[in-house]
Amino acid sequence: MPYRILQQFAQNLTTFSRVLDKAEAHARANDTDIAELVQGRLAPDMFTFARQIQSATDTAKYAAARLAGQTAPVFEDNEQTLDDLRARLQKAVDYLNTFGPGDFEHAADRKITLGFAPDQHIVGEDYLHQFVIPNFYFHLVTAYDILRCNGVAIGKKDYIGFMNLKPGTA
Repeated sequence: MPYRILQQFAQNLTTFSRVLDKAEAHARANDTDIAELVQGRLAPDMFTFARQIQSATDTAKYAAARLAGQTAPVFEDNEQTLDDLRARLQKAVDYLNTFGPGDFEHAADRKITLGFAPDQHIVGEDYLHQFVIPNFYFHLVTAYDILRCNGVAIGKKDYIGFMNLKPGTA
């Protein structure tokens, strides 16, 4: 199951790269400084748009590595532009795509330690369902919401992206 969820994350991150295209078009059309979008936030105590993207990609890459018993690559958190963020999204997708179903054979029972709870652990299945999935989508939807609050014309279809629809009725 982790493999399919992580592949879904890869699809979501790819889709979000296209959302960045719409944000850039919006900024150009409205003479908006792209830095304002990148540094935008919903509330003063929340992460910026850039940090939301960083957090979503970090959640995905750390989940893949931890569930497979590997060490995740380090991504510098220095993105300043939409192009930087696109590159980070692609880097995360490329990393997720290095895994296959067999990499997660023992993931459900793997003991995982998290930086915010160094003297405790969580087993892989609980980690995936109780932390990874909600955390990934929290940061991705918050990034989406920051763009919407800044007037970028995106909707649910942009967020959901590709669906494998088939012709005909069920």
